[in-house]
Amino acid sequence: MKTIHIILMVMIVPLLSFDTAKNTLSDAERAKAIDYLKSTEADLFAAVKGLTPEQLNFKANSESWSIAECVEHITITEGSIFGIIEESLKDEADPSRRGEVKMTDEQIMATIIDRSQKVKARSDLEPTQKFGTYKETLDTYKKLRKEHIDYVKKTDDDLRNHYFEFPFGVVDSYQVLVFLAGHSKRHILQIEEVKANANFPK
Repeated sequence: MKTIHIILMVMIVPLLSFDTAKNTLSDAERAKAIDYLKSTEADLFAAVKGLTPEQLNFKANSESWSIAECVEHITITEGSIFGIIEESLKDEADPSRRGEVKMTDEQIMATIIDRSQKVKARSDLEPTQKFGTYKETLDTYKKLRKEHIDYVKKTDDDLRNHYFEFPFGVVDSYQVLVFLAGHSKRHILQIEEVKANANFPK
């Protein structure tokens, strides 16, 4: 009888382990996402440090955004892109769709910061002083970015087997995180373009 009990335990324990296993982020994936989120946040604050109101509101032309407007767009989109991740996690994880993901994380990074490809923002992502003052906007960005970094530090969500389809293709939800961080970098580059304009206030 004791022998039968042991055999049953040997058979059952692996099954229980299989049922409760989750495909969580590896330590390397977690660290990479956190580092990219932190570095792009630091780059934004460095890019706008010490700018005067005149500099923040300068526009190269009537069609361009000011630095303050770039910061507001970054902040609006920070919440919007993270919402994509939250929405994707409502579906069941589906490893069978992995083949639909054609781009690497590094290719996602390169795509989002490539400013040779201009994309007009959706109307709901355009700056309209949604958060109040420039300082309030920047504070909101800082708060959201902290929440997103904390999420990556703690999450057990299976981000590699949930998906979203961008115009350039299907990505997994981890890559949406990469896209989110890269979006800040894209508009930091835009801010630097504004600062480099010959007519930018001194």
